Amino acid sequence: MPVRTNKSIGSGHAALGALVVLRRALARAAVHKVFLNHIRPIRLRLAVHPTLILNIPLKRSLPFNFSPIAEFYLFIYLLIIIFLTFFSIPPIPLELTLAESRQFRPSLPSLPPTPTSQSSLSGRGSPRSTMAQPFVKKDDDRDEEEEYSPFLGIEKGAVLQEARVFNDPQLDARRCSQVITKLLYLLNQGETFTKIEATEVFFAVTKLFQSKDTGLRRMVYLMIKELSPCADEVIIVTSSLMKDMNSKTDMYRANAIRVLCRITDGTLLTQIERYLKQAIVDKNPVVASAALVSGIHLLQTSPEIVKRWSNEVQEAVQSRAALVQFHALALLHQIRQNDRLAVSKLVTSLTRGTVRSPLAQCLLIRYTSQVIRESNVNNQTGDRPFFDFLEACLRHKAEMVIFEAARAITELSGVTSRELTPAITVLQLFLSSSKPVLRFAAVRTLNKVAMTHPLAVTNCNIDMESLISDQNRSIATLAITTLLKTGNESSVDRLMKQITSFMSDIADEFKVVVVDAIRSLCLKFPLKYRSLMNFLSNILREEGGFEYKKAIVDSIVILIRDIPDAKERPKTSDPGKYIRYIYNRVILENATVRAAAVSTLAKFGSMVDSLKVRDRATLYLDALDGENSIDKSEEDVKEFLFGSLDIPLINLETSLRNYEASEEPFNIASVPREVKSQPLVEKKAQGKKPTGLGAPAAGPTPVVDAYEKLLSSIPEFLTFGKLFKSSAPVELTEAETEYSVNVVKHIYDGHIVFQYNCTNTIPEQMLENVTVFVDASEAEEFTEIASKPLRSLPYDSPGQTFVAFEKPAGVPAVGKFSNLLKFIVKEVDPATGEAEEEGVEDEYQLEDLEIVAADYMLKVGVSNFRNAWESMGEDNERVDEYGLGVRENLAEAVNAVISILGMQPCEGTEVVPSNSRSHTCLLSGVFIDNVRVLVRLSFGIDGPKQVAMKLAVRSDDMSVSDTIHDIVANN
Repeated sequence: MPVRTNKSIGSGHAALGALVVLRRALARAAVHKVFLNHIRPIRLRLAVHPTLILNIPLKRSLPFNFSPIAEFYLFIYLLIIIFLTFFSIPPIPLELTLAESRQFRPSLPSLPPTPTSQSSLSGRGSPRSTMAQPFVKKDDDRDEEEEYSPFLGIEKGAVLQEARVFNDPQLDARRCSQVITKLLYLLNQGETFTKIEATEVFFAVTKLFQSKDTGLRRMVYLMIKELSPCADEVIIVTSSLMKDMNSKTDMYRANAIRVLCRITDGTLLTQIERYLKQAIVDKNPVVASAALVSGIHLLQTSPEIVKRWSNEVQEAVQSRAALVQFHALALLHQIRQNDRLAVSKLVTSLTRGTVRSPLAQCLLIRYTSQVIRESNVNNQTGDRPFFDFLEACLRHKAEMVIFEAARAITELSGVTSRELTPAITVLQLFLSSSKPVLRFAAVRTLNKVAMTHPLAVTNCNIDMESLISDQNRSIATLAITTLLKTGNESSVDRLMKQITSFMSDIADEFKVVVVDAIRSLCLKFPLKYRSLMNFLSNILREEGGFEYKKAIVDSIVILIRDIPDAKERPKTSDPGKYIRYIYNRVILENATVRAAAVSTLAKFGSMVDSLKVRDRATLYLDALDGENSIDKSEEDVKEFLFGSLDIPLINLETSLRNYEASEEPFNIASVPREVKSQPLVEKKAQGKKPTGLGAPAAGPTPVVDAYEKLLSSIPEFLTFGKLFKSSAPVELTEAETEYSVNVVKHIYDGHIVFQYNCTNTIPEQMLENVTVFVDASEAEEFTEIASKPLRSLPYDSPGQTFVAFEKPAGVPAVGKFSNLLKFIVKEVDPATGEAEEEGVEDEYQLEDLEIVAADYMLKVGVSNFRNAWESMGEDNERVDEYGLGVRENLAEAVNAVISILGMQPCEGTEVVPSNSRSHTCLLSGVFIDNVRVLVRLSFGIDGPKQVAMKLAVRSDDMSVSDTIHDIVANN
């Protein structure tokens, strides 16, 4: 008969390289791979005692028949093994042989496959499992030992063939357990079974219920859960599972409940509901826990049925078994979680001392904290039963309960320092615990508390200083960062000495945390900037990754920006030290760094009487010497070096590229000062290009000029003057609608033009006489003066219609506009593409549109905000303070103010460091009528997350400064 082969089984256990030739010969036979796998037990017996070879019934020990040529090669192979065993091969160590022989017994002929070569081993990897992984003897041509995995090279086809053992009349429990283990391994590795394969395996597994072996029964339960049979197949195994659920063996009952609830549906669940209720109150904790956990899972699919178990679950909460009480409380809370009053009553009843399990107690503490947060009860006065319960848990005998209670108290909103004291005291005791997990939990909690209540954590500083040398680097890092948040000014120098030796022992991700904490400490104690800046500069020279170095540089830049004394300006008396460092960068670094170094050297040269730097670049040499042009003054040089560039670089680059050399010099005043978006953003079919009026022309025409050219081509708008600003397109329709419409707001000094970009997405329609009716009843300062309809709008051909309004000149008027699209619909013949002569009037409601104060502000940045601020002077400055209410963090407040003003953030100040308690944001822009505006925002946040803001505005016109304050006050 033909021989069945398995490609995943290899030859990797031959003893000598001399057998290579024989292997190649055996490769010609169809049985080679299977043969080498099953010959291994024979070699193991032979290694222990050569005479054992006489007791091997060879053909009966192999699960297949041989062809004549295969039997010949088998005979030759055995003769060589016997010969080499007696004369050449040293005996295999007995203990190794016995270990292997226990793993590979001849009574179990279906053995785990072995690797065929080193390449196959490296290609498939060696999956891990919880089974034993003995070390095996390797071929003599291999120098290193390798760890053997019983699942190495396993394949689905081979395992499915082995699964036929489930159908044997005499079941071998151990063999069946091994096959199920392999099937479970394949399923957990992501292997997919076809419908037919899964059905065959499922029906084969169900036959194993006839076995009385306890271990095999547990494997059967696991297999049924993993296969998740369909509704037609579930009925086959339901009777067996229900029988086990009522068995006298508790292990059967618990596992049968878990499996049955996993594979059952709502219809069958009603039939077994009575048994599940009984199991919940069963005296055996294993059975009760199984029923409760099953209820938690069933609550997601059949909530109405599970909610009927409330009485039984309530009874299980009073159980003396710790795990049963834990699971019962979790299920009961999930049943009532949508009813706040029921949850409150549950917590009230259980906080009276009926919970004995530490796990359930931790769960109850979390539910109590949730009720406190949702109830908005004043915890400072009056009756506080819930808070008193948390304080009582601080005296519990279980450490997990004590920590959970302390953490819950520290995370309550509005908690006072007095209420924090008992929780902090408990956490302080945990800092000196011998258990690393307790030390880590305590110091991490204190680290979070230090962000909002640093004074409350001060008493723990001495204990935390001893943790700096903790073997666990995570604990040490948290201790350092907490000390940096809670330390006082006198302890800064001592902390710096401890951190210096500490930094070399931790990873980069921990170093970043320490750097952020040092930055916060320096902002807290500005007078200590010198020692902290020296520390940052020293660690910057050490080895480290990009994120670590970036955190250091960002911290130095922030400290220089917020602490003026920390900035050592070029007018220092000894610039040689700086010049040498910077000049080395000119020689050694890449082009980007060299360019920054040359600019920095030029700035030194403009403020220091030193000729060292004036030969670094020809451009700056000419600017500094002034020998080649007599009309340059010292002020011109400083303006050239330090003056702000009020135009975007992308606009300057575009204008320079389009400039043609001629006698007329390039005029920088002609460069637009705002980067404008594309004039049209329509939804279009794939592969089509926007066409029609207003589409950006191909070629070198700058995008920033497209709107001006479009509007200047319309006679009705020629008298409006120079266009000040065009907004980004605002969508007025949802995606995938019949008609796509967005609007661009064009701002003039005394007028506003709405450009409605329309696209017809229906191939069978042609739109004609397209207009937008604008209702300005909520914009009293605006008066409609002109409109330009769109004659026709074919399918997927964008078009524009315009509506113009007049407003008071120079006034940032605001308002809300309602929009209604009106048009005539004509059907289009798909065959000819021609529209019908007659049409039907129709309309389409669009979203509302608002004109806000930010629409009158151009985003124009400055390269050096400090110099621009000082040069503008204090004549037109106005400073005031505002309360911004409760905010989640400072970043939210900063983004809100920037959005209201519509100005350009400068020097990266729009980014707020995490957990920062104060922040300064710098903004720049040009207000309508070309008035330059600079804004300095100073934010602060207190414990209850109340945000205060100080707003300082400087501009070319005092009325504009007042207007900016009015905008902030009104919003």
